[in-house]
Amino acid sequence: MITAAGVSKRFGDRRVLAGVDVAVPDGGALLVTGPNGSGKTTLLRILARLSLPSAGTVELPPREQIGYLGHEPLVYRELTALENLVLFARLYRVERERVGMLLERFGLWEARNDRVSSYSRGMQQRLGLCRVLLHEPALLVLDEPTNALDAPGLELLDALVHEPRTLVVATHDPARFERRATQRLAFA
Repeated sequence: MITAAGVSKRFGDRRVLAGVDVAVPDGGALLVTGPNGSGKTTLLRILARLSLPSAGTVELPPREQIGYLGHEPLVYRELTALENLVLFARLYRVERERVGMLLERFGLWEARNDRVSSYSRGMQQRLGLCRVLLHEPALLVLDEPTNALDAPGLELLDALVHEPRTLVVATHDPARFERRATQRLAFA
């Protein structure tokens, strides 16, 4: 599903990644760890087709088969949860019924008509997970997905990462994803 060979990334004179090799089979899981500023997010953005490497080759599924959740949930704060997901469902050409199912699954159904700006950070993260799952991606790319999640949100995330799909996770909490990982990449 994912093959990256000799991937490097530069921002001007600053080298962020150098010669990264990754091979994740269909259904596999890559666990990426390292301190802040080590290149984890840059690699994930490349693997989500949001950035191009400066050097090296990357083979990935088509963009429409990738779900990406970064440090922000990437939803519109002035819209309600329902309005957000209906908008994204239309963009992805997904049946509206899936919106309700995801809101229910992630414990947001009762708050579906509230503006996202009134949500706690954990609720916003759960809404971001709903957005990522709308189009049932074959590849999930998650950057610090445990950020701001409460205990019920963490349980939902744990169930999600054990579903049968290819997964790439960057985290400061590797123990939570260790069981699922088929490959590990540690940045210094």
